[in-house]
Amino acid sequence: MDAAKIAASAVKTFQSLAISNTQRLTNPTTLIPSWVSTKANMLTLYSPNSSLTNNSALTFTRCSTKPDTNTDSETDKASNIEPNSVSGSQKSSETNSSEAISSTMSSSSSSSSRGLVFDLGIANSWDSVEIGSPVVKRFLSDEEERWYMWYYGRSNGNPGSDLIGLAVSSNGIHWERGGGPVRSSGDVGLVLNCSKDWWAFDTHIIRPSEVVIMSSAKIRASSAVYWLYYTGYSSEKAEFSDNSLKFSLENPERYFIDNVNDANGRIGKVVKSLPGLAISQDGRYWARIEGEHHSGALFDVGSEREWDSLFISAPHVVFHSTGDLRMYYHSFDIEKGHFAVGIARSRDGIKWVKLGKIMGGGKTGSFDEFGAMNVCVVRNQKDGKYVMAYEGVAADGSRSIGLAVSPDGLKEWRRLQNEAILKPSETDCWDDKDVGYPRLVQMDTEADEWRLYYRGVGHGGRTGIGMALSEGRDTRSFRRWTGFHV
Repeated sequence: MDAAKIAASAVKTFQSLAISNTQRLTNPTTLIPSWVSTKANMLTLYSPNSSLTNNSALTFTRCSTKPDTNTDSETDKASNIEPNSVSGSQKSSETNSSEAISSTMSSSSSSSSRGLVFDLGIANSWDSVEIGSPVVKRFLSDEEERWYMWYYGRSNGNPGSDLIGLAVSSNGIHWERGGGPVRSSGDVGLVLNCSKDWWAFDTHIIRPSEVVIMSSAKIRASSAVYWLYYTGYSSEKAEFSDNSLKFSLENPERYFIDNVNDANGRIGKVVKSLPGLAISQDGRYWARIEGEHHSGALFDVGSEREWDSLFISAPHVVFHSTGDLRMYYHSFDIEKGHFAVGIARSRDGIKWVKLGKIMGGGKTGSFDEFGAMNVCVVRNQKDGKYVMAYEGVAADGSRSIGLAVSPDGLKEWRRLQNEAILKPSETDCWDDKDVGYPRLVQMDTEADEWRLYYRGVGHGGRTGIGMALSEGRDTRSFRRWTGFHV
């Protein structure tokens, strides 16, 4: 596929939620509101095709490079309009009050809900059955603090699909969420649905993996934009059989088992998944970018005997420097019989080169004996080293959270310790079965602590999103959040 066409014209606007899919975003906001002082990462996009000159810019279009598809080739006029900056207070006032729901589960003093900061949505909402894959971002200004969290949700009304939504918070503890699709650039709720194109890699399920804030001369916007890297699942099943495993290998993993999923044979099945990319100016209205793979994904699984031949999942992207981005993802290594983490590198965030596997299974009997998955990599603001939080898989399939470090973020990864930094809670707690999908946020408070957001699973299959704190800068163990102390 022509890379220049991918970068310059193969961006498909996604607005097929409850609103009309022909509706345009007439009043977009800039990515970084006026109250945010954090500088965005600057990314120079490189094109191997000389027809894409240095003066050409990437515009949001409604065209497609795929054959036999009827699409509107007209350039989206809204993308060329100078976006208006909206302050945090203005965004709050724009939120649809009838859709917004405050999540205050964290204020509970009950030990059974210790650490829980985000529960399932109310009945009949888009995220009422299962939630997970939290992607948490914190923004600071002189006046206020603002938190965004993208996550996946599933409902009884749409049992076969996971969709992506957005919640916001002023402290990262109490979250404002929406029960349906967003209706404005200040709203919260459902923001991204599965693709409706028959040839696409993400027609079945989508789950967020990471959001990177970057600016590029190739994209016409007055400020930086959100780059959402996500996992897309189709209905194509991957061939796998290993009777030696003491747990059921699934992709995607299902925690809440209901009659619909069981009847359709989706429990214990491995579905092919690939990494995808979408961009947005406000974190709510997204445009998919087609990668080099024929399905629109950024890249394909490995060949038959390679470690990542089964699926590609949870692409976590880190901006290292201009022209240097790293993607960490996981798959299941059939030859070794464990989950493993690999790395890919890119100059433009769209075209990627795989560098190989960087982490596999742990020691015999350890919490991560059967590998690592769902990683989060951050660069320590204090010493510049890289820290990886990961979901460790034990021999019985149970999940805990571990930590690894690297001086350069490439291949020299070392497990911090043999013990997990966070294990499932005691019996009868909301997360007493599994904890995983960690997301680290380094705080700049006097305590110099880290926050660890994670997906918790109870023995009944109920999911939630929790938060734990480090003991100052010591990341060898985390304690679940129990409330504000004054």
